[in-house]
Amino acid sequence: MKIAVIAANGQAGRRIVAEAIHRGHDVTAIVRTENQTKAEQVIQKDLFNLTKEDLVGFDVVVSAFGAFTPETLPLHSQSIHHFDELLSGSETRLLIVGGAGSLYLDESLTTRLLDTPDFPEEFKPLASAQAEELDVIRTKKNLQWTFVSPAADFVIEGERTGDYILAGEIFATNKEGISQLSYDDYAIAMVDEIEGGKHIQERISILGR
Repeated sequence: MKIAVIAANGQAGRRIVAEAIHRGHDVTAIVRTENQTKAEQVIQKDLFNLTKEDLVGFDVVVSAFGAFTPETLPLHSQSIHHFDELLSGSETRLLIVGGAGSLYLDESLTTRLLDTPDFPEEFKPLASAQAEELDVIRTKKNLQWTFVSPAADFVIEGERTGDYILAGEIFATNKEGISQLSYDDYAIAMVDEIEGGKHIQERISILGR
């Protein structure tokens, strides 16, 4: 399978690239600066400068794009509009590395994790931007998208177990009542989804057992 990973130099992007290469996929890293991944094929370009021609021939595009400062947070939603221009109507699937704050608390789908009083204030701006990103992508009816939310506690140096729980729109915990996931296990789940392709135009969530 031919896969492009955007923002491949980031913590999630590097791991997704490595996992996909490990499984024998043809992976291209799309990066703004010098390639720091295991990919031998590289496009050095800013996300917003990518053209349709850059993404022709890929089965899957993964966006691990992240923006974290107040002035750049709107780029999360803007990236979706850009992807719509690049991929709308094509067979190329788009998988988005999303956030956990937009997960709902129950089946009524009214209250999100980020709306709760205990949600950390310092994470609310990013969580809100990623929630808006999800709202935008839900409107893109001609994109073959999947939005992949991690657990609430997303651990960079966490253990690679290869064992995870696949959930949906509702915030979930494991049998110990914990919502936690390592970046390595997220990458495993992401490549499983790339290979399976079962959740087109859906948000899924991943947490560790």
